[in-house]
Amino acid sequence: MKALYLSQADVKATNVTMRQVLEALFDAFAAKGRGEVEMPPKPGIHPAPDAFIHAMPAYIPSLGSAGLKWVAGFPENFKRGLPYITGLLILNDVETGLPLAIMDCTWITGMRTGAATGVAAMYLARPDSETVGILACGVQGRTNLMALMELFPIKRVHAFDVDQDVKANYVAEVSERYAVEAVGVDKARQAVEGMDLIVTSGPILRVPHATIQPGWMKAGAFASLVDFDSYWSPAAMKEVDKFVTDDIPQLQHYQEVGYFQDLPPIHADLGALAAGLKPGRESFTERTMTCNLGLAMDDMATAPIIYRRALEMGVGTWLEL
Repeated sequence: MKALYLSQADVKATNVTMRQVLEALFDAFAAKGRGEVEMPPKPGIHPAPDAFIHAMPAYIPSLGSAGLKWVAGFPENFKRGLPYITGLLILNDVETGLPLAIMDCTWITGMRTGAATGVAAMYLARPDSETVGILACGVQGRTNLMALMELFPIKRVHAFDVDQDVKANYVAEVSERYAVEAVGVDKARQAVEGMDLIVTSGPILRVPHATIQPGWMKAGAFASLVDFDSYWSPAAMKEVDKFVTDDIPQLQHYQEVGYFQDLPPIHADLGALAAGLKPGRESFTERTMTCNLGLAMDDMATAPIIYRRALEMGVGTWLEL
C-alpha cells in the first residue's frame, strides 16, 4: 500500500531516451488502430483565457498500462517565470487498481508530444527529409526536433520565435547539440518556405493568429501542428493533400467547444496509419499534415518505462497510501 513519488528531477534522472519513447508510441498507436486502447475524450476546465486544465485517462492492455494525467497549460505563466505546461500523472496497477506511482508530467508531456510528431512523420514525411522549420522555440521546439533527428537525415534547421533571446538561445543549443546548421530567421515565412519538415509549437489559441499563408508550404513537405491550428490560416491548411490527427473523436470534441472551425477533410488518424488500415504518404509531391491533440495514451505508454527505470535505479520517494 505504497506509491512511488517521482519529482520532475526524478523523472529526468531515469534517463529515458527519445528512442524509447518513440518505440513505445509506435506500439501504442498500432494498438489504438486495432481498437485495443480505452481512452475517452479528455474533459477540461478553463480558468483563464486560452488556459486549460485537462483530465486525461487511458488504458493500454498490450503495455499493461493504465492511469490518468492531470495537466495544465497556462500561456501567461512565462511572465511569472513558470512553465507553460505543468501537472501530475498517476500510474495504476492494472490488476488491482492501486496507484503504483505519482509523477511530475512536465518532462513526459514534452517528450511524448515530440515522439507523436515523430510517429506521424514516419508515415507522412519523405524519408529523405533534410530540413526542418521550427516556429516557437520552447520545450516543444526542442523535443519535436529531438524526435525528428532520430528518424531523418536532418542537415539544416530554421528557427523562428517572436522572442529574439529565446530564438538565439535555441539556435546556439541546437548548433552545439547536433551536427546540423541552425539558423535563426526573422520571419515566420522563412521557417516554412522550402522546408521538408515544419513544426509549429506556440501556445494553443482558441482564435488562431493564422500567420502561415497559402503558397508557403512546398510540395512534398510535412507539417506537425503541435499548437493546433494557431499558426495556420485555413486556406494554407487546405492546400495539404492529407490531413491527419491523432484521435478523431477528440478533434470533434474540440470543435464542439470552439476550436478547429475551418479544417481540411480528415484523411485518417495515426492509429489507422500505424495499424496499416489507411495509407500514409503515397507520392513524393504530396503535402501532408498532422494535428496531434496530445493523447492520454501517449503518457500511459511513456510512464511505465519511467516507473521501471526508477525502480531499477532506486529513484524517487515512497509514499504511504
